[in-house]
Amino acid sequence: MKLTQDGEVLAENKVLILYILSKINEPITSDNLLRLIFSVMDMNYFYFQQFLLDLLEKKFIVCFEQDNKQVYQITELGKTTLDLTNDILPGIIKLKVDTSFESELKETEEEDSIIAEYTPKSENDYMVTCKINEKNSCIFEVSVFAGSREEAKKIVDNWKENAYRIYPEILNSLNN
Repeated sequence: MKLTQDGEVLAENKVLILYILSKINEPITSDNLLRLIFSVMDMNYFYFQQFLLDLLEKKFIVCFEQDNKQVYQITELGKTTLDLTNDILPGIIKLKVDTSFESELKETEEEDSIIAEYTPKSENDYMVTCKINEKNSCIFEVSVFAGSREEAKKIVDNWKENAYRIYPEILNSLNN
């Protein structure tokens, strides 16, 4: 697909992005949005970025920062435009979006719900922040000190792998 060649293909891909964003109805990173699109069809990454820019310029979507990440969301104008252009998108693609990408969306949400990062405070001092997000709200956050980069990385990795087990233990300890 050439970006300047087929206007119908360009419109179809933009409508697909709007369609997926309307189904999610929550902010999403461009990487996760692209991953959802890949679960339905192949799309060139650079074209995808251009489509996002075009949709932003037309104010069909907005981009803002949430939890130190750039996220995208459909606007009311985008929803109205989608209603008017929905028939451009082939039924088979809508069916794939409606059925096959649900598991992909759930996996994406789970990955985004467990967050851990470390920030150097000095050469041997690191602050590690571990979070759990649910429906775009932080429901748990803890910051701990680490005495080395290796220790900070170990805490981050451990949180990402075991948050499902650690979080209830901390809550239980706090409630006793």
